[in-house]
Amino acid sequence: MEKKEKFVLSLARFIVLMAKRLPDDVVSALTALRNSETSPSASAVYDSMFHNLEEAKRLDRPICQDTGLIQIFAKVGTSFPFIDDLEGLLTEAVRIASLTAPLRPNVVEPFAERNTGNNIGTRAPWIEYELEPRSSGLELTIYMAGGGCSLPGRAKVLTPSAGYRGMAEFVLETVATLGVNACPPLTVGVGIGTCAPSAAKLSKKAVLRPVGSRNPDPAIAKTEQMLEDALNHIGIGPQGLTGAKSVTGVQIEAAARHPAAFAVGVSVGCWVHRRGIVRFDRYMAANSPTHSEAKL
Repeated sequence: MEKKEKFVLSLARFIVLMAKRLPDDVVSALTALRNSETSPSASAVYDSMFHNLEEAKRLDRPICQDTGLIQIFAKVGTSFPFIDDLEGLLTEAVRIASLTAPLRPNVVEPFAERNTGNNIGTRAPWIEYELEPRSSGLELTIYMAGGGCSLPGRAKVLTPSAGYRGMAEFVLETVATLGVNACPPLTVGVGIGTCAPSAAKLSKKAVLRPVGSRNPDPAIAKTEQMLEDALNHIGIGPQGLTGAKSVTGVQIEAAARHPAAFAVGVSVGCWVHRRGIVRFDRYMAANSPTHSEAKL
């Protein structure tokens, strides 16, 4: 099999797997939340969630009917063999996965308001690139961005005087007012920067980190824990039906900012947090650190 074909088929298989199996860390986080619940109604919701996961595996079907719009964050080695053809290869893998999973067609062309029927369209799948010097490998972080978990996404530029208190208020208000529509418990990503686009992008990078991971900066890690405790105190609970905890974690990514602007972004992942990482070497051998079941 030609290397390009091997790459496309391996990636398509991984995308199909992502639709049907949650990453290992998400299952562990949900298990911990389930075991900590004392509310009968919340416990029943978690039982239903885990039954859903079991049935998806037994029936070989996607966990959720909304399989999202595929977003791909590519860390590309500058010596990766297919760097010039990468966008086309990624797009073809999404097309194949959409047919074989199958994935629900979710790509609607702007203004024409026409569903393309195959999850391929203008800038879809959404692809962002980051070059990795002196590397011949490729790491893809893939996210199935469903409608519910996308709805609470917000970014805003605050005045510097609002500061970190204003940032915290913005995060809490966003999740408290909009999070119930995103199928809790939620994974919350927060970005801090100078402008709305940078804060929004950093919030997405944050939500795609391992669930419950802490930023290496002690001050940021402390803020992550404080926000997590505050959001759990609200008591949204699984599926918004109240409970002991509302989030699997809060994760923050930050960039140096202009002294006259303080931007904050929020991205949210639902309980079906379909985030996966797959790595390829120059020979197209693949492995996944997020899905132990992956056979690529």
